[in-house]
Amino acid sequence: MKKILLSLATAMLLVPTAFSQVYLDAKAPIEERVEDALERLTLEEKLGLIHAQSKFSSAGVPRLGIPTVWCTDGPHGIRAEVLWDEWNTAGWTNDSVTAFPALTCLAATFNPNMSLLYGRAIGEEALYRGKQVLLGPGVNIYRTPLNGRNFEYMGEDPCLSATMVVPYIKGVQAQGVAACVKHFALNNQEDGRHTTNVHVSDRALYEIYLPAFKAAVQQGGAWSIMGSYNRYRDQYACHNQYLLQDILRKEWHFDGAVISDWGGCCNTDQAIHNGLDMEFGSWTNGLTEGKSNAYANYYLADPYRDLILAGKVGTEELDQKVRNVLRLIFRTSMNGYVKYGALCNEEHQSVARRIAGEGIVLLQNNGGLLPIKKEVKKILVVGENAIKPLTVGGGSSSLKVKYEISPLAGICERAGKDFDVKYVRGYVGTGATVQDGMVSGAEMEDKRPVAEVQAEAVAAAREADLVIFIGGLNKEGHQDCEGVDRLQYELPYGQDEIIAKLAAVNPNIVFVNISGNAVAMPWLQQVPAVLQGWFNGSEAGHALADVLFGDVNPSGKLPFTIMPALTDYPAHQMGAEVYPGVSNEHYPILMEEYYKEDLFVGYRYADLSPKARKALTGVACKSQPLFAFGHGLSYTTFAYSDVKLEGRFLTVTITNTGDRAGKEAVQLYVAPQKPKVARPVKELKAFKKIALEPGESRTVKFEIKDEMLQYFDDQKHEWTLDAGKYQLLVASSSADIRGKAMYEVK
Repeated sequence: MKKILLSLATAMLLVPTAFSQVYLDAKAPIEERVEDALERLTLEEKLGLIHAQSKFSSAGVPRLGIPTVWCTDGPHGIRAEVLWDEWNTAGWTNDSVTAFPALTCLAATFNPNMSLLYGRAIGEEALYRGKQVLLGPGVNIYRTPLNGRNFEYMGEDPCLSATMVVPYIKGVQAQGVAACVKHFALNNQEDGRHTTNVHVSDRALYEIYLPAFKAAVQQGGAWSIMGSYNRYRDQYACHNQYLLQDILRKEWHFDGAVISDWGGCCNTDQAIHNGLDMEFGSWTNGLTEGKSNAYANYYLADPYRDLILAGKVGTEELDQKVRNVLRLIFRTSMNGYVKYGALCNEEHQSVARRIAGEGIVLLQNNGGLLPIKKEVKKILVVGENAIKPLTVGGGSSSLKVKYEISPLAGICERAGKDFDVKYVRGYVGTGATVQDGMVSGAEMEDKRPVAEVQAEAVAAAREADLVIFIGGLNKEGHQDCEGVDRLQYELPYGQDEIIAKLAAVNPNIVFVNISGNAVAMPWLQQVPAVLQGWFNGSEAGHALADVLFGDVNPSGKLPFTIMPALTDYPAHQMGAEVYPGVSNEHYPILMEEYYKEDLFVGYRYADLSPKARKALTGVACKSQPLFAFGHGLSYTTFAYSDVKLEGRFLTVTITNTGDRAGKEAVQLYVAPQKPKVARPVKELKAFKKIALEPGESRTVKFEIKDEMLQYFDDQKHEWTLDAGKYQLLVASSSADIRGKAMYEVK
């Protein structure tokens, strides 16, 4: 009996009692749980928590019941399961998902409520698939229309991105899944993304490139942040002292986990000291990216352990990294809440369709060609993007979907027997998209000569009442695709030529641009109706048909400026050192890039006078936007009236003066009068979207806050509010000002 009691006593010493296992108590304060778990971990277990054990997971601690952390791409849907050590899909049959619209579309809704719906739905799909970290959303700024990854981001304006990212994060994290906001920071192109060293002023950094990340941390409460591939101040962003320690931790008080982009960690010493918490995807010691069992060679694995055991570094930094990772785990898989999520259900499909419909932008509608009238009987659909699946490809946002409604299928379904719909190819691009073992599934090969394909379309257009050309970009390399930038601003595959030919024989033509980027439109005067259709995921075809036929009144607004030519963008006016970068003098493999346009990105540049533009870039440019930031038409009309300023509150009355219900995104810009430092002519500072029935009026109210009027003083390193007058501009777009008021700071 005595031996039995001794054995029980020994077992109790080896296994902590339930009362002492604070880290397992989901009701205990998280910081107490973190410290309790930290004390129990061995050195090897700590190191196992901070680097990958497979393509998308880091090891937990089975001895203590701390689970593996599973990450997943991407911001538009949950990536298919991949093999342990490879990018190729694992061949599962139960990992098909809902593809939600790309984030450019979400931003175009100008509606934070849509962002919350999006976050909740995609968070539920991540939870159902057993993921703790969703690698998104992306909030990098649209600096050049050639960036292959612009479709994953939220446009050119920091206020728009900052406002839209917050509810997305809250929606995801309400499901117990961490949002991982990316790519922090200055990842504004794909060409040279691993080698480019960005030179940018602190003013531009704080006023243009950081606000969305700051909002994600301080308002959204993001539980994780992903570093970017590029360098800044000669350090890689995934272990950058200024970005991760000085700004993210000290200024913004971020308490989540910093996760490297896959392969973004490049140096053990910097990774230890400069704020990286979790390392994924590294390719070290000459190992190839698909090499098995490379994980022990990661910068934060054995090399880190060896430095500790040799006494060359301490464990203070390691413990802080582990605290951040444990906090992430206790907020997600060990949060104590039992939720199961959902996958591909009707609700998620409805959310995808609703967001897509609200994000489609009616850019031009001369003569009221849209919505499609009952008098139209013969509809000709032209263009490869009408039938090409666009959920596979594009890089890490590539998806394995349960279904994808093509534009042609959506139009045919909605047309029913009331319209005669015919399809011809019009142009031939690439074949079926293949990525990571997934194939888009559609047979796209067409070996006919270009002249024959075009002639077929022109002949058919002569017989049609309405031509709908569905083109734009796709997700192949050098288009809207991760890893490389676009090669041209013009449409690929000879689309400009065939559009002009179609317009010459049929004036009733609609161009639908499926893309996440602006494109040149040399034929714009001959095409009465233009829609920006985006990459809209599973419900793309239904959403497009909803808008074309008027079942949904378009209310999207452009999240970026569309200029006539590539040389009308400031990043493309000042030579290679501004974009895409020039070789480093001492290390030619490395690139140096200078953001000489500074604050003047997008409409901030378009607003400048020709004289001011030349002073900025050295290039004379008088071009005006084809379509301004914030622009978007409706099938109804809205009147703005009674702009009033009372104290800190600005009100404006919006009236639906048309004959159908619609939504309007009311935008507030601030224009400093006689500023003491160089400032944009005006900047978006708030927006509100309202729904109005025909004849209905509503009052929209904005509170004027000090931060709306401030600029970043890079000499004092602080936000500054100067006394003086500030014009408040109520607008339907950055180029369509509907009302003004003067606000004074004394």
